Amino acid sequence: MKTKEPGGPGPEPPGAAPEPPADAGAGAPGSAAAAVAVVGGEIGRASLWDDAWRDLRRRWVFWGSAAVLTAVAVMAVVPRVFAGKGVNEGCDPNRAKLGPSGDHWFGTDLAGCDYYAHVVHGARPTLLIGVAVTLFAFVIALLFGMLAGYYGGLLDAVIARITDVFFGLPFVLGATVILVAFPGHGIGAMTLVLVICGWTTMIRIMRAQVISVRDADYVQAARLLGASDRRIMARHILPNALAPVIVVAMLNVGNVIAGEATLDFLGVGLQYPEVSWGLQLNQAQDAFVDHPHLLIFPAVFLSATVLSFLMLGDAVRDALDPKLR
Repeated sequence: MKTKEPGGPGPEPPGAAPEPPADAGAGAPGSAAAAVAVVGGEIGRASLWDDAWRDLRRRWVFWGSAAVLTAVAVMAVVPRVFAGKGVNEGCDPNRAKLGPSGDHWFGTDLAGCDYYAHVVHGARPTLLIGVAVTLFAFVIALLFGMLAGYYGGLLDAVIARITDVFFGLPFVLGATVILVAFPGHGIGAMTLVLVICGWTTMIRIMRAQVISVRDADYVQAARLLGASDRRIMARHILPNALAPVIVVAMLNVGNVIAGEATLDFLGVGLQYPEVSWGLQLNQAQDAFVDHPHLLIFPAVFLSATVLSFLMLGDAVRDALDPKLR
């Protein structure tokens, strides 16, 4: 009969799980980029975006900016939710430039139109131009920044030199010169001009990100396994290079909106009977002393929208960069 040795381990109970090795759970290279979490007996791999979302949910800046931008987006898409009147509807020249009252919350404008309705309807062209310009610039940055950074050589040199030419053109001054030369100042023309002048920053950042990851070990492994360039760029490089470009795109929306309002204020942007916050600022500049409400209300809405985009971009940047948490 076998006996237990003195000081030796006792018999394991039936069904007992084997003890993990002493070095189980020890940190390994790359564990910070993909942390492993056990939830309910299932192993899930936490991604950068999951970590960023958990961090964003704890920030009041994120929720405050998102609330303001949601309200502005609803104003742009469905203005009748906020204002019962349309653009230039129910105008009475005899009631021009009246101050705020119960009938007209923001007063009336130079033509006797309800100023609150015009401020609400002014959100649509302003937000539409800002988002459209940023989306077009984002697509240009993804396409040409990826190609330049991945292939390098002559293609990279050509794209970099073209980018330098447009980067040296001041944003507002360049847009002003183009708009003066081509007097079609509608929303489409404004979008095209601002895209021409505003795509350079994102493409530089995208190119730099691609260069930083194109020689990584996982990219080299995919190349050795026979993956095509298209698959490597789409599945391995793009997800790891996209985060900084998204942050810059959020900041760019606010900058484009401010640039569009500046062009409207200077008289080279949208023209009457269009309605936008920048155009309202242009019409109010001569009447500010006697009728300050004509300048204050669109300026407040414009400033709140631009500031919300900038604060949202800063919050997303901090959440995506672990070193800033």
